[in-house]
Amino acid sequence: MILVMMLLCGILQVQSQALTSQQKQVDKLFERWDKPNSPGVAIAVLQNGKVAYTRGYGKANLEYDIPITPQTVFHAASLSKQFTAFAILLLEKQGKLSLNDPISKYFPKLPDYGKKITIKHLLTHTSGLRDQWRLLQLAGWRLDDVITKANVLDLIHRQQALDFEPGSKFSYSNSGFTLLAEIVEKVSGKTFAQFTKAEIFEPLGMKNSQFYDDHEKIVANRAYSYKVQRKGKAKQFKKSVLNYAVVGATSLFTTAEDLSLWAQNFKTLKIGDATMFKKMHTKTKLNNGRTIDVGLGQFLGSYQSLPVVYHTGSDAGYRLSLIRFPEQNFAAMVLSNVASFDRDVVASIADIYLKSAYKKEKENKKKRAFFEHDPKRFVKLSKAELKKYEGTYWETAEWYDRKIYLKDDGALYYYRNKKSETKLLPISRNAFKMIGDTEDVTVTFDKNSKGEDRISLKINDRTPLEYVKYQKDVPLDDYLGAYRSAELSTDYSLVVENNQLILKHFRTGKIALKPIRKNIFKSGNYLCKKLEFIRNKRGQVIGFEISNWRLNKLRFTKIQAAK
Repeated sequence: MILVMMLLCGILQVQSQALTSQQKQVDKLFERWDKPNSPGVAIAVLQNGKVAYTRGYGKANLEYDIPITPQTVFHAASLSKQFTAFAILLLEKQGKLSLNDPISKYFPKLPDYGKKITIKHLLTHTSGLRDQWRLLQLAGWRLDDVITKANVLDLIHRQQALDFEPGSKFSYSNSGFTLLAEIVEKVSGKTFAQFTKAEIFEPLGMKNSQFYDDHEKIVANRAYSYKVQRKGKAKQFKKSVLNYAVVGATSLFTTAEDLSLWAQNFKTLKIGDATMFKKMHTKTKLNNGRTIDVGLGQFLGSYQSLPVVYHTGSDAGYRLSLIRFPEQNFAAMVLSNVASFDRDVVASIADIYLKSAYKKEKENKKKRAFFEHDPKRFVKLSKAELKKYEGTYWETAEWYDRKIYLKDDGALYYYRNKKSETKLLPISRNAFKMIGDTEDVTVTFDKNSKGEDRISLKINDRTPLEYVKYQKDVPLDDYLGAYRSAELSTDYSLVVENNQLILKHFRTGKIALKPIRKNIFKSGNYLCKKLEFIRNKRGQVIGFEISNWRLNKLRFTKIQAAK
């Protein structure tokens, strides 16, 4: 027995010595997850078209003490989208569809929005379709409910409006990719899972990959999903349940090993061709001619001055990231089963392997010169004149706050957060310049067309941004009552608790609303970033519209006044 242990220790020592310096540095990144009682992560690194390193850390299942390996199966969340895009391109190559096809060709029962939505709009998140998960959540669904494709498609078909004109802007929409999977099924005559298995996974040898279209299906060697619950300094892992099986936008099950084969294919072209990949890697041009860093099912950008193609995934406790450096023939990927995992660590893996490829910025990253102002332009204002501009202001387009306040040094300050504030010096009674900024920024205090106090902030010669000043003591009685959304088939009520307006739903719970001005409220809840009330010609409240970062102006109609 002693001899066996000595031999085993010797083997482990040789394996440890066999690790390269780079591999040891990678292991160091994941030390906190390399524990027997913790969820963890599987990683893979590709260099020059070959696997440079792959390993698992932590546990795939805490209840049965099953370790994570490169063969462990993870729910890939939104990493699924690049496979969906590739499936569409395969069908286009086969002459069975065109990216310019209107989606009404495949979904004749979808409402006529008066605007043409194409397959390409779906692929690039420029369709204007509201996001399915935000709709479900506002309708009262929890994301750990059993959610089927039929549930999602029914909700998409009930939407009576778009968030914007197709092709005019970008807004991340899972709905579009669910519809793309449906198009694959309608055109190919196979289920999406069958088509991707036959056309993608089997040809690439991705033996442990599939699109999960049955929430009751058994999947061998899968990692289960966890989250961290903290009580003071103590923490424990809890299950983070995932019960849906809606394919296209999500629900790819795959491994680090299989995902490596997928990443390699962008160079080897074992399936697909150069034309297809060029389309996947071409930036999207909006209707106004502006180009955005969005390809087909992937995002395009740069890291350390090098071009990259990337996407992340996040569902329940799963956190994933795949980044590729096409010019360096390098890729790195992380697949984790715990919600607190920082998937941005994938960039740290790249740092280890690509140091020599990073372009050095000129003169050791010399700081940009601050914009110079002529001191003679500044005027003297009294404390009383400055103090009237103090307050909180709401940016009307992107929905964030800025504060203006007077400090002990006698100057106004433009406050973003604890780490960022900028001094303002007056050039007139209501116009100020930002001091110490890298650009020429003018902050003007005036009133908008509605007579509301605002900031007009102009950077160089760009179109000014508008910030409306919060009003104090907004009356709340007008807003109380019950409201219904026909598009969601659900009701909400508005009540006052502790002098605060509360939006209530029997499943989503309570959302506290903070008034910005009459008829417009905000919240800290991501489902309701902005709520705007609608009044009739007599000034009576007849409804409201909810907006968030993936959904715009979803209408609720007042059905009952407060009792």
